[in-house]
Amino acid sequence: MRSTRIGLVAAAAVLGLGLSACGSSDGDSDTGSGDGGAAADGGGDGGGIKIGIKFDQPGLGLKQGSDYTGMDVDVATYVAGELGYAADSIEWVQAPSAQRETLIETGQVDLVVATYSITDERAEKISFAGPYFIAGQDLLVTADSDITGPDSLDGKKLCSVTGSTSAQNVQEDVPGVNLQEFGTYSECVAALASGAIDAVTTDDTILAGYAAQEQYAGKLKVVGNTFSEENYGIGLMKGDTELCQQVTDAITKMIDDGTWQTIVDDNLGPAGYTPGEGNPPTPEPCS
Repeated sequence: MRSTRIGLVAAAAVLGLGLSACGSSDGDSDTGSGDGGAAADGGGDGGGIKIGIKFDQPGLGLKQGSDYTGMDVDVATYVAGELGYAADSIEWVQAPSAQRETLIETGQVDLVVATYSITDERAEKISFAGPYFIAGQDLLVTADSDITGPDSLDGKKLCSVTGSTSAQNVQEDVPGVNLQEFGTYSECVAALASGAIDAVTTDDTILAGYAAQEQYAGKLKVVGNTFSEENYGIGLMKGDTELCQQVTDAITKMIDDGTWQTIVDDNLGPAGYTPGEGNPPTPEPCS
């Protein structure tokens, strides 16, 4: 499947060196059997690796049956390969936004790659490697819309998910906007396509993933005028500096060898998405 095509290249090299690993299994497992986790020495430890991703974000982390696709899936597969884990030894675990720190702190996952913005508050609980991508809050509109940014939203119907900070940010800056809050971004996008609302707001990467879906091709567009900065990192256990640096080195290699650009183009390119300023980023050393 396309989502692991890039990761399989790295995995093939790993297998050639005899570093293949078997998958682990629990209630959320979709691969293999046995126990094990990420090894700080960079090699498979006889088990697999558990990686938290989103299951419901097209272009980023999407589960359809037994297939996993998206930019975060491809990034995670590449990094796992550099750590010594074959693609088929990865156990994908659903990582909703509100549960990401808990999954890491309780050892339910080894890594989280899930549009995970690096913040000081989160860094008090976990460690981050990266960033591997810089996103920004943006707007999704219809292809013929005259909306060019937050300053043209006065009197418009704007959709985001209930309780979203993205929606709150725009509402504070544009008091005249008519905020519509739905349960999921999928509902917002469907309402946009039907003409029920005028714009959807969240990270530009998430919006581009929806715009790239076949049913919306040529009908929706990302405005391309970001008004925040979100540094996506890979979350891991607090204080595991050795693993953190290995993941950071893998991200750096991914950027330097051109795989990063291929991943972005494959997953977000169909939406006409161009990464914003600062991409590809320069990962920070772990300490």
